[in-house]
Order: sequence, then C-alpha cells, then structure tokens
Amino acid sequence: MFILPNLFTVSSIFCGFYGAVTAAAATGPGDLYRACIAILFAMVFDSVDGRVARLTRTQSDFGVQMDSLADVISFGAAPALVAWHWGLDGFGTVGLLACFVYTACGAIRLARFNVMAAQESGPSSYFLGLPIPAAAGLLVATIIASLQAGHALGGTEVWAPLGMVALGLLMVSNIRFPTFKATRMTRRAFAALMAVFGCVVVLAVQVRPSFAIVTLMGSYLLLGLVGEAARFVRRVGADAPVDDEDEDEPPFEQLHLGLDDEDEELLD
Repeated sequence: MFILPNLFTVSSIFCGFYGAVTAAAATGPGDLYRACIAILFAMVFDSVDGRVARLTRTQSDFGVQMDSLADVISFGAAPALVAWHWGLDGFGTVGLLACFVYTACGAIRLARFNVMAAQESGPSSYFLGLPIPAAAGLLVATIIASLQAGHALGGTEVWAPLGMVALGLLMVSNIRFPTFKATRMTRRAFAALMAVFGCVVVLAVQVRPSFAIVTLMGSYLLLGLVGEAARFVRRVGADAPVDDEDEDEPPFEQLHLGLDDEDEELLD
C-alpha cells in the first residue's frame, strides 16, 4: 500500500516531464496546447496522491518530500518552459528572467511549505503564499485561452512577463490562501459551491473550457487577496488610538460585574 500514493506522484512527474518535452519540441500551437493539458493532468494526480495516502494510512515524510520534488518539475519548471515557448522568448532577457523568477519562487515556496509542515502538529486551515499548483493552473489556463483565441505574444504584451513575476511573488508572499480542509459543509457553503460550479459549467459550455478554468483559478486568487485585505483592515482598526473618553471608562468586565480593584484581587 505504501507504493500506491507514490504512483500518483510519479504520474504527476511524468505529466510535467511530458509537458516540458512537448513544449521544447513545439512546432505549433497544437503542441503547446498538449503541453498545457499535460500540466492540468499533473494537477489532477497531485490532488489525488495526498488523499490516497490518507485513505490508505500510508502518509510518510518520504511522500511529503517526493510530492514537493514532483511539484517543482510539474508546476515550476514545466509551466515556465511552456510560457517561454508560448511567446516569452520574444522578450529576450526580460522573458528569461520572468520565467526564472517564477520557477525559483515556486521552489522557495515548496521548501518553506516543507519546513512549516514539519513544525505543525496538524493540518492548517490556510496556505501561506499562493500554492504552486494554483499558480501553474492559472498560467497554463491563460495560455490555453490565448491559443484557442488565436492570440500569439509578439514581444510587446508586457502583461505576460509581469504576470509571471507576479505569480512568483505571490507564491513566496505571506498572503493566506484557504485550504478548505476545515470548512464545514453547511447548507450555505453547499449552496455557494453549487453556484460556483454552475457558473463554471455555463462558462465552459457557452464560451470555452479554458476560460472557465481561468475564472476558477482567478477566483481562488481573488479570494486570498480579498481575505488578506480584510485582515489588514481589521489590524489597522485594532491598532487605532483610543479616545480619552474611552480610556476613563472602567474595563468591560469590571463595569459588567460591578467589581472594584480589591474585589478583583480577592477573585485572583
């Protein structure tokens, strides 16, 4: 049973390797499309291996390290290589540096994840930094949408290298992204999930499946950014100075219980 989850991890590595080789030998949009699809399949295998390990109770430190090494290949190097042949090579050194920043930040993010996972006693309710599979999914979905729309980078669309660098910086940032592991499936959560699923299906049918994937990955990215902005606003509100009138009032516990200092000392 120990080898079963690792087979899914190896399958993810194969998909990433196939995507990288296909992109390197690409002679047209069709080859790049197949490379992107291979990376999406790597995401599927990557999401399954951990669940299989938990179901079969074969979780191990070896599996954690192997999973991270697979992610570096499938979601770090392979998507960067696909993006390079997609059109970032037209930017010269700038495009090369953008692809490198994305890959290096992905490796740093995975190393930090391994260190934090070794220190934590249980599953966390959030990811620190954008998960590298989500970054790769958003990147390759954007490339697929571009290929299906017949748009090719010509070395003037500066948003492409800037987007690569932005994804890399988001991966090594301290922004919290939800894991949904601790989310209780209440009626409200189930209704929200069905609404999102319905919108994705409609978008996939009416427009293109790639646009649905871009929307899904972009929504996850936006969810993390909005949550971080809300936490920042709460921190700013908590650090705001207190008015002099509020400082003269007794603490809430003392006001509520009607206790003075001597009574509090007796209770202590």
